[in-house]
Amino acid sequence: MQWVDLRSDTVTQPTAAMREAIFTAKVGDDVYGEDPTVNALQQTVADLFGKEMALFVPSGTMSNQIAIKSHTEPGDEVICEQDCHCFNYEGGGPALLSGVQMRPLPGRRGMIAVEQIENALRMPNDHFPHSRLITLENTHNRAGGTIFPIDEMELIALFARQHKLAVHLDGARIFNAHISSGVPLRRYGDCVDSISICLSKGLGAPVGSVLVGSSQFIQRAHRFRKIFGGGMRQAGILAAAGLYALQNHVERLREDHQRARLLAETFAAVEGAAVDLESVQTNIVIVDFSAGRWTAPQAVTILQEEGVLASAFSTTRLRLVTHLNLTDLQIDKTVETIKRRFK
Repeated sequence: MQWVDLRSDTVTQPTAAMREAIFTAKVGDDVYGEDPTVNALQQTVADLFGKEMALFVPSGTMSNQIAIKSHTEPGDEVICEQDCHCFNYEGGGPALLSGVQMRPLPGRRGMIAVEQIENALRMPNDHFPHSRLITLENTHNRAGGTIFPIDEMELIALFARQHKLAVHLDGARIFNAHISSGVPLRRYGDCVDSISICLSKGLGAPVGSVLVGSSQFIQRAHRFRKIFGGGMRQAGILAAAGLYALQNHVERLREDHQRARLLAETFAAVEGAAVDLESVQTNIVIVDFSAGRWTAPQAVTILQEEGVLASAFSTTRLRLVTHLNLTDLQIDKTVETIKRRFK
């Protein structure tokens, strides 16, 4: 059976052209800064976001954790949205690796407002941790791939500068936000002090993320990458895939968004399933089975019986994610399956 894999956009396989780019990559020792392909990838990503430097790392989790470590000191506090990735899915890394306290705020579709941040800001007092960093996520995974409005990001950036706070953006899927919203990447870059972008999700590279920021920030981050075990040697073999993805797989993200919308509208028409269509802005669909006709694990089993793989976020929430390794025929098969099996 050929599975229709909608569990995540991390399941993508390198294309034949990407494999050729990997095979022919020029390499060197990246720990010494001598890998030409890594250097080219880092400079490309830094330029895209209008930043001075960038750092290639193995994963998005490492990228976020290096950023938190580089922006803070032990005992500081990091303000975040309560469903964000770095608070929920990175193994308690901020506490373990950086010795910082997270201050999660309730969000609306994954977004927090500047007024919430202002209310959460600690007063200068020895009883309190120091408010040091704000983390944002764009697009927001648990909210269903929602896009953080650029106007609100700019307000947060202004507030952060006024109060000497750093801002880090978990931009694992920032290219999805860019394609869907039309907001230039540099405008996103202007809002934050650092950004983590992922190459192995919608862009389709097999591994790797890139952290961008000022030269001073990246020099500090370089040391923590080494401490955290992320210093790689002839890493140009991996970086070549990322460069190819940036050159060839950004515009095609529109196809993923269109296919996600079709799946969302199909499930929205099912009695006993609910989809917030306003939140389906990119390539992620969240289906809510709170009505009780099915549980999300039951829905996973039903789909799997038909050769379709999906993920249960909880007992009531099902997640579907579109990506470049899907075809129109596979999406059509999934639509037909939903209509037939969820009557």
